[in-house]
Amino acid sequence: MLASLRNPRVKDVVKLRNRRYRDRQRRFVVEGRRELACAQDAGFPVQTVYYCEAFHSDPGDGGEAQLLRRFAAAGSECVATSQAVFEKMSYRRSPDGLLGVAATPSLALNDLALGREGNALWLVAAGIEKPGNLGAMLRCVDAVGGNGLLLADPVADVFNPNVVRASVGALFAVAVAVASAADIRAWLNGLGVRVFAASPDAATSYTEPAYDGDAAFVVGSESKGLDADWLAHGKAVRIPMFGRVDSINAATAAAVLLFEARRRHE
Repeated sequence: MLASLRNPRVKDVVKLRNRRYRDRQRRFVVEGRRELACAQDAGFPVQTVYYCEAFHSDPGDGGEAQLLRRFAAAGSECVATSQAVFEKMSYRRSPDGLLGVAATPSLALNDLALGREGNALWLVAAGIEKPGNLGAMLRCVDAVGGNGLLLADPVADVFNPNVVRASVGALFAVAVAVASAADIRAWLNGLGVRVFAASPDAATSYTEPAYDGDAAFVVGSESKGLDADWLAHGKAVRIPMFGRVDSINAATAAAVLLFEARRRHE
């Protein structure tokens, strides 16, 4: 059992909260039973799983034990810890006793599996700075059966613990790529994907265009929105506002657009 707070493994997991350390090590933390189960279901390789039975909701031979056996069978190292050690490693206020460390996968555009050409749905998150929004966007793409999430010049790191948690495991079910805005525009153009840029100043409501064929929706940050290059590259659409506010949460805007396109494709 891992019981010393001074153990290098404990220090390593804590350091993985830092983006620079994650980038150097090419590893990140996956905490939580639900998130780890999603990773396992998706066949995502998790190198090490730390666990503490004191926090398990289904002790003995219950759910946590079954999940640990699945990881062990897949080749993951499963390491028991003391309660104090797990609390030190955990990023959460109320941990559930399961935490994994995984290798960061490739996020190159050219590594994406395209699939379902002719009826594809992509979400482009441009300059998104809030981890919670990125996590929610991953859930949206998964919910509509989208092809993937393209991160254009992201501010938030998709492997931030808060993104992993907010995605509720969708991070492991959705194809993700990170690139410059210019490279993503060129990639979409090369595939013949129609681009729709969300803007509160657009003259066209999002309900007006036909979303037949491959489509990509671009949503910008809540503070800056989309730059002129995105608006010039695609068809600008707006989500009408009927109250006192002039905008909605970026992830909510993505959900509105994606579900409208999916409805049209049915």
